[in-house]
Amino acid sequence: MTASIKRAPRALPETRIPEVVDGFRSVFATVKSRLEEGREKTGLAASQLWAMTVIEREDGISVGDLASALSIHQSTASNLLRPLLDQGLVEAPRVEEDRRSVRLGVTPAGKRMLRRAPGPFDGLLRDALGTLDYTTLARLEHDLGKVAAALE
Repeated sequence: MTASIKRAPRALPETRIPEVVDGFRSVFATVKSRLEEGREKTGLAASQLWAMTVIEREDGISVGDLASALSIHQSTASNLLRPLLDQGLVEAPRVEEDRRSVRLGVTPAGKRMLRRAPGPFDGLLRDALGTLDYTTLARLEHDLGKVAAALE
């Protein structure tokens, strides 16, 4: 006589929805709080602080390379830079060999501003995701893709 193994019934997906929604809310609230803290301390948007962080780390970066680093369009990067240039936080001297090109740098005033920022602003979510092992990150990518598709 063989004993049959009784398996617990699978939980219905609906029973996990509140916990998952709470997880999303927690992530969003944490990110929002950090972004607001940065704005309060510097008067700059998180995207501007992130751009300045990248420029400081990669002194002399081009606008196109900055756009790539931020995963935004080059025209969006130019619009993001305009107030930073106007406030004297970033400089964009022309390249001698090609006067159409500029190389970006953070000014001393910009460096002081970055020191006041709570940071890191070079990708708060990227830093958090970087703590995950490969399998977890791959599963998260797959599962978030399903969520995004369901929202469309």
